[in-house]
Amino acid sequence: MQQTSTSQKRVFTLGDFDFSLPGELIAQQPIPERSASRLLDASGSAPVDRIFRDLPALLDPGDLVVFNDTRVVKARLYGEKPSGGKVELLIERVLQGNQVAAHMRVSKKPQIGTTLALHGAAGTPDGLCATLLGRWPDAAGSLFRFVLSNNNGDDPYVLMEKHGHVPLPPYINHEDTALDESRYQTVFASKPGAVAAPTAALHFDEAVLQALDARGIQRASVTLHVGAGTFMPVKTDNINEHQMHSEWYDLPAATLQAMADCQARRGRIVAVGTTTVRTLESWALSGQIQGDTCIFITPGFQFRLVDRLITNFHLPKSTLMMLVSAFAGYDPVMALYRHAVQERYRFFSYGDAMLLSRQTAQTQTQR
Repeated sequence: MQQTSTSQKRVFTLGDFDFSLPGELIAQQPIPERSASRLLDASGSAPVDRIFRDLPALLDPGDLVVFNDTRVVKARLYGEKPSGGKVELLIERVLQGNQVAAHMRVSKKPQIGTTLALHGAAGTPDGLCATLLGRWPDAAGSLFRFVLSNNNGDDPYVLMEKHGHVPLPPYINHEDTALDESRYQTVFASKPGAVAAPTAALHFDEAVLQALDARGIQRASVTLHVGAGTFMPVKTDNINEHQMHSEWYDLPAATLQAMADCQARRGRIVAVGTTTVRTLESWALSGQIQGDTCIFITPGFQFRLVDRLITNFHLPKSTLMMLVSAFAGYDPVMALYRHAVQERYRFFSYGDAMLLSRQTAQTQTQR
């Protein structure tokens, strides 16, 4: 089910979420220290330029910070068809029986049953290959289903870790390195399955986590395996015609209890990243603690759980721009982005962060 919302006061189109961004502000590398990134604090009456390590002092004892504990897997694999043509796979999801669902980049699609020879790590020619079974989840699906195997019978997670590449976003213009292996990953990542990092959480280091604990700020986690669809462009001017990608999430019982306790003591639920927002609000809408979500949050959405949001700066005309505009208000968010460009904040995955408070006057429709 796709869930979406539109404002009753204003009809938004795709162009409303565009903004001018100088290319040099797109961060290509992480800064040396995670928590030394900048933080645009928009939680009060006026925005303030801060450093991310200031965050604990901006929250109150009794608040609850909710993280996405997904782990990015080395999901990009390269190889050849039997004809010698180059092929690239980006594994979106691991299925049962050593099967995977993957995006495939190739000049001409191979026939069902074709076995692709994949490049193993240097010095390990262990017969790594992928056999095409068809489309996924059905004949009309946009992904392809493969059996991933090698001579040792390793499962797909082991094979990706041994032979895969870090699936850096399309706007990062260098090949993955050892630095990306460590820094395109949160310090608390534990559940493998994402092909993109929950980037707002990349700013947290052990010192910031300890400062949250010392201030009496509670922590909890959810899992949402971020898919490559997070970078999918919106191609229709009528944003309600956009079909959101599906992502798998899990909301533990301990986190549900932590949120209930937080609300009982009148604390605030602080979501780290849009993926955490999508998880929490998907549960609030559906009542399902685990499953796939294609929730689409646009201005007018009625948030049920999240009070504050820590997030990076997002691509123009993206669904994530729509989400943050729904959360903090369209006009305030666009003004914050203008401020960020003027003050030379760093954008996107390896960029800086902002702290937002939820606007209160909201209406919702759902289809």
